Amino acid sequence: MPKTKYKRILLKLSGEIFGGKFKQGLDPEVLQIVAREIKKVKELGIDIAIVVGGGNIFRGLKGSEKGIDRATGDYMGMLATVINALALQDSLEHEGVHSRVQTAITMQAVAEPFIRRRAVRHMEKGRVVILAGGTGNPYFSTDTTAALRAAELDAEVIIKATKVDGVYDRDPMRFEDAKKYKKLTYLSILKKRLKVMDSTAASLCMDNGIPIIVLNLMKKDNIENAVLGKKVGTYVGNAPQKEA
Repeated sequence: MPKTKYKRILLKLSGEIFGGKFKQGLDPEVLQIVAREIKKVKELGIDIAIVVGGGNIFRGLKGSEKGIDRATGDYMGMLATVINALALQDSLEHEGVHSRVQTAITMQAVAEPFIRRRAVRHMEKGRVVILAGGTGNPYFSTDTTAALRAAELDAEVIIKATKVDGVYDRDPMRFEDAKKYKKLTYLSILKKRLKVMDSTAASLCMDNGIPIIVLNLMKKDNIENAVLGKKVGTYVGNAPQKEA
């Protein structure tokens, strides 16, 4: 078994990934691909916690722009993350990967409540822990949830899996000359307002010394390569890491 750089990771999955090319609803083929990529990493003996977004179903901030109360919209978004978490759990179980869903909002019929020590114990027993419901509070993004849970669960790195292969100075989907950063500091993403994570999440990672790797989930073996310490995507950490 190859030597890994990290022993425990926090994987952040955006909701849009679950929607496939339409970015809405649930795409079974994408779920299968994601589950298989996670299985590869699990087979390396890595502890894995996953925070899922809900943007493929409902995004609270967009709802508030259309007249829905912000807090209400955020709670609706939290419920959307639970749907994604259950879908991912089902796909993982089909691949033979044991998992547990924990939510920040109590709903005992479908998932466990988030309890830090229980989540750690699940990982120690070889289970993947899927964290849904955000922080349980409105006005906080799932990026902030990822940073908070990573600190609570002693994760060594946050791997933010998106549809883009790193962090760019502007949208690479719209601008062909967009520049990709190989390495960044926490302060630089705050100063440049790069859309890596929101400021609260970035500050939490900086305060707790948790590096972030932003990569393309749909590129085969990307997560595995990141865990093995290979150069993929964009690395965000403290100085003296040099920017590209």
